[in-house]
Amino acid sequence: MASLELMKITGYTDEEFQNKFSENPYAFMINPDNIKIQKGIEYNEQQAPATSSASQKYKSTPSDKLNFEIVIDCTGIVDPKRIDMAKEITALETIIYTYNGKIHRPNFVKIQWGQNITFNGVLNSIDISYTLFKPDGSPLRAKISLSFSQYISPKTVTMTDGPESPDLTHIVNVTGGMSLPQLCLKTWDDDSLYIQVAKFNNLNKFRNLDGINKLIFPPLSNTN
Repeated sequence: MASLELMKITGYTDEEFQNKFSENPYAFMINPDNIKIQKGIEYNEQQAPATSSASQKYKSTPSDKLNFEIVIDCTGIVDPKRIDMAKEITALETIIYTYNGKIHRPNFVKIQWGQNITFNGVLNSIDISYTLFKPDGSPLRAKISLSFSQYISPKTVTMTDGPESPDLTHIVNVTGGMSLPQLCLKTWDDDSLYIQVAKFNNLNKFRNLDGINKLIFPPLSNTN
């Protein structure tokens, strides 16, 4: 008989999910009954002249959302070794919620359940409801609602999108000796957009880009 695989959450201190916050992930005591994954697409509605209805122009694909509820049971029935509710909540929050001063933000997190579910993301919200108490008022059981957004590093986004797409934001590496018009020509095949890119990045120069490693090239619709 196969052993029970518990869902676990691991914290990471880098956006590429290479450096673990701790070697010990947080393993849930009881797996969730269901998991909700939300995907969506955003559009700008544009109405062409002499038409009665608006057309939808692709705007962006927001990050996926992952939502589920878990139960922490410290009655000793589920796991006789895990009966300290405060310890359980602190261990979970330290990985997914608490501000990490070394990276100046909460950790990035990887949610894993067996071989089929892996989700790299960041916490959106945590909602804790205590549902069972000792006579002295200390909680024995908690229902926790968790919401995460998928996180993909800017480097990965750029590689996935492809630098030729005009409707997506790009993070462009500045190559030594290249001017802003040349970068616009390389990225969009149009060197006339350098003024808009300079304004978007608050640049007061466009030929000598020494000291600048990366620039944000917004969607062409945002540069007009």
